[in-house]
Amino acid sequence: MQDHKAVASLYATNADRRQLWKAAIKWPLYSVAVMPVLLAAGWTYGEGSSVRIDQLIGFLLGSVLLLLWENLTNDLFDAETGIDQFSKPHSVVALLGKKQPVKRLAYLALLMGLLIILYLALRSSPSVLYLVLGSCFLGYLYQGPPFRLGYQGLGEPLCWLAFGPFATAAALLVLSPNPTEGGGIPWSTATALGAGPALATTLVLFCSHFHQVTEDAAHGKRSPLVRLGTRKAAALVPWIIMLTLVIEYSQLLLGYWPISTLLGTICLPSGISLIRLLKKHHDDPRLISGSKFIALRFQTLNGLGISIGFALAPIFGVN
Repeated sequence: MQDHKAVASLYATNADRRQLWKAAIKWPLYSVAVMPVLLAAGWTYGEGSSVRIDQLIGFLLGSVLLLLWENLTNDLFDAETGIDQFSKPHSVVALLGKKQPVKRLAYLALLMGLLIILYLALRSSPSVLYLVLGSCFLGYLYQGPPFRLGYQGLGEPLCWLAFGPFATAAALLVLSPNPTEGGGIPWSTATALGAGPALATTLVLFCSHFHQVTEDAAHGKRSPLVRLGTRKAAALVPWIIMLTLVIEYSQLLLGYWPISTLLGTICLPSGISLIRLLKKHHDDPRLISGSKFIALRFQTLNGLGISIGFALAPIFGVN
C-alpha cells in the first residue's frame, strides 16, 4: 500500500523522475564517507608505513554502504514526521511511494556494511568494529526515534564526532601495518588529523538546511538555521571555513604536518563562492538549494588536497 504522504513524485514526468532519482542517489555526498580513510591513507604513507590496499578498499566499500543506510533511514524517518512531504520530492520514499522497499534496502546496506567492517576488524583491531558501531549510533541519534537529536539542532556536533575522531581512528587502525602495537585507539592522532576535515563535512550538513527553513520550522525541527535565521547563519559560514583551515594548518605551524599539506587550500575558491552565494541570496530557497554541493566541493577538495599532501611528503622529501 502506498504512503499517501510520500507519493507526490509518482506523478512527475519520466524526464523529471530521472532528475529526481539522480538527486535521490546523491552520489557526490559519499565523499564524506570516504574522506576519513583517504586522510588516514595519506597520513600512514607520509609516515613511511605501507598502506594495506585491500583494507583500504574494504573500508571504502563498508563506509559507502553504511552512509547509504543512513541516507535511506533518514528518508524513512522524515517521511514519518511529514517534513519532506512538500520540500523533498527526491526522497526515495516519495519516489517509490512505499516505505517497505526502502526499509529493506536500508537494513541490507547496514548488514553488508557491518559484515565488511567486522571482517576488517578481525584482520586489524577489534576497536575498528566498536568505533564504526559508535559512528552508526551517532548517525541514528541524528534522525532516529525516539531521539531525533537533529530536530533539536544537534545534528552538526554529531556529524563532527562521527566523521571526525570516530571514523578517522577506525581508518587509522584498519590501515596500520601493526595495529596491535599501537597501544589502543589513536584518539590524539585521529582528532588532529580529522578535526578540520570533519568540520568541513559538518559545513555540508549545515548548508543543506538553507533552502528548507520554513518547512523545518513548521514541523518542529529546530535546526541551527531555524534558530539563527538565514542571515545570521550565512554570516557564520566564513567563520566555519576559517576555523576549518586554522585547525588544519595549526598542525603545520606546530611542525606536525608537512608543508605539502598546504595543497588542501585548493578548496578556497569553493569556500569563497559559497560565502558570496549565501551572503547575497541566503533567504531565497530557489537560488541557494545547491549551496550544500558547493560546501561539498569545499570539503572534497580540502580533504583530498591534505591526503595527497601527506602522500607527497616522502616522495619530495618535504617536512
